[in-house]
Amino acid sequence: MKRIYIILIILSNSVFINGIYAQIGGRGTYDFLNSTVSARVAALGGSMVPISDNDLQLTLFNPSLISPAMHHTMSLSYVDYFAEGNFASMQYGRSFEKFGNFTGGIQYNNYGKAVLTNEAGQVEGEFGLSDYTLIVGWGRQLDSNFSIGANAKIVGSQYESYSSFGMAVDVAGTYITKSGWLMSLTARNIGSELKSFLPSNNNLMPFTMQFGVSKRLEHVPVRVMFLYDHIQKWDLTYVDANNLNNDIDPITGLHNSKNGIEKFGDKLMRHLIVGTELYIGKNLILRGAYNYKRRQELQIPDKAGMVGFSWGFGVRISKFNINYARATYHVVGSPNYLTINVNLAEFSK
Repeated sequence: MKRIYIILIILSNSVFINGIYAQIGGRGTYDFLNSTVSARVAALGGSMVPISDNDLQLTLFNPSLISPAMHHTMSLSYVDYFAEGNFASMQYGRSFEKFGNFTGGIQYNNYGKAVLTNEAGQVEGEFGLSDYTLIVGWGRQLDSNFSIGANAKIVGSQYESYSSFGMAVDVAGTYITKSGWLMSLTARNIGSELKSFLPSNNNLMPFTMQFGVSKRLEHVPVRVMFLYDHIQKWDLTYVDANNLNNDIDPITGLHNSKNGIEKFGDKLMRHLIVGTELYIGKNLILRGAYNYKRRQELQIPDKAGMVGFSWGFGVRISKFNINYARATYHVVGSPNYLTINVNLAEFSK
């Protein structure tokens, strides 16, 4: 238990290191650090996944999952995003007996081309927009129940002739109870922008703290997962200036406010992501999740559709683990995620 208290203190102090005024959703910079390119992560809600089964793709959000079993494994991911957007990533794992277990990776987000105009609105050409992240992760098992880990990240953006870069770290701890519940606590994106697009305009990183639990149920081939996102900030409510939900009283012109219990429930649910995996035999897994915050912010009131829901599957074919997912952000379309994991050591057997 002493080790658990130590990691809790470290994670709590990281809040103050990064600044208690952490940014939420687009108010800082490099917000793409909180988006995923992993098909499994996307299918389970798009954020930190508290599952320890030696899956390399989960370590980008939770480095305490890095284990010796990831030695000589590789993960390749691709996302067919909205419009011309295309994202890709590559990860590799390596273990060293004296130093622990390491991962290295690169993530590249390409948003396509934008029209370049002058002050008069005349078209002068096109320019590209892209973000990238270089990641080195480390993890160590302290005992049979407790592990810790950290990611170090170099982050950059290139928009036309403007560029920026920064550095950030993630720290995490994972504990498995005797009854089989896995609990993970992470503090992500602790750092700073070092070079801004504009001089003397450095912005905050999209810092977040997350706590998640999961358990493989007994007697049924199902795993359940619950995530509490953005521990550092209670009120994540977004007020739509366009008032698409028609919450203005037509007589008084005032906003229709929710009562105390309804308001509390809405704020609480914006932190929660619920996911599940269904295991069909040894080679097929079905996945699904619900993200309440995403649904509330991105739905169209007259046609909410499946906004906020995500689903996917994983299948093992020969030596390859193939994962696919779709996550619904808007009724007009959904990104497609594809991830392939492979243990390179199996090819030498």
